[in-house]
Amino acid sequence: MKKIIIPDGYKSALTQRETQKAIKVIKDTFQKKLSAALNLDRVTAPLFVTKKSGLNDDLNGVERKVGFTIKEIPEVEAEVVQSLAKWKRAALYKYGYGAGEGIYTDMNAIRRDDLVDNMHSVFVDQWDWEKVITRKDRTEEYLKETVKKIVGAIADTKEVLDELYPAVSFSLCREVYFITSQELLEKYPDMGVKERENAIAKEYGTVFIMKIGGKLSDGNKHDGRAPDYDDWNLNGDILFYNDVLQCAFEVSSMGIRVDENSLMKQLKESGDEDRINLPYHKNVKEGIYPLTIGGGIGQSRLCMLLLGKAHIGEVHVSVWPEEMVAECKRGGIELL
Repeated sequence: MKKIIIPDGYKSALTQRETQKAIKVIKDTFQKKLSAALNLDRVTAPLFVTKKSGLNDDLNGVERKVGFTIKEIPEVEAEVVQSLAKWKRAALYKYGYGAGEGIYTDMNAIRRDDLVDNMHSVFVDQWDWEKVITRKDRTEEYLKETVKKIVGAIADTKEVLDELYPAVSFSLCREVYFITSQELLEKYPDMGVKERENAIAKEYGTVFIMKIGGKLSDGNKHDGRAPDYDDWNLNGDILFYNDVLQCAFEVSSMGIRVDENSLMKQLKESGDEDRINLPYHKNVKEGIYPLTIGGGIGQSRLCMLLLGKAHIGEVHVSVWPEEMVAECKRGGIELL
């Protein structure tokens, strides 16, 4: 168990019953704002995929997936999704979406190897979204404009929430500060990754850290990224400064997806060239799947931020170590 943060004198501004109602307000409002801003249709999504499809997200490449066999087709290995990064691109092709059109869905996942703390749970819920773009859209400027629209939808949702629940009060900056992971290292050369994120988020409030996945000048990566969905030169994380926890708070990981060139380059760099024969990867390499941009936006993360909660277990139900439950109770944190 990772060390958790217990803010001094913490007390939730809302009761558990009020919290449940407020969660619905946030989810109903935000998905409408997001779909309008990015021109997205809501679609249904799988809870699991077959192992042989290559559609599951490998995250950092070391996490164990939750797998099982099916009685009627015992020869097929199924895996609970870790995210829908690759499935969405295949769905856009299958459903016939064109440039400027996209989809979003409710994604529920089990990440059994995540270390749980204030912000991390074995249960993951997010809005996964994906949009078809043209080759001329594969630019840093297009990425930045999309980030601004997402942050705008979050800020609009907060304004709705403020009217209904004035007891929940904190500032949220609409203006996004953009910085690459290499620039962040150069700005804070004597800090670790999380310390750098905390420092930049505290300084600017709302930050998008770009170019995540490749090695930096110090030989390390800012963070891990699977080599087969984001283009490591055209991706990033949306961070807000969390006043309750006094730290950087990631709400979204997103990016312009790999094309045939960046896919092969990144597979080679990560030593995963054997994946190229999987159906998904062949369709990207051969230009069958459309060029896209997409990402995930944490549902419980967003609710936690907008409701001023100290622990993600205050906005969703999961399983926690007994010592964490006891420590939270002593600190005034009521887990659902």
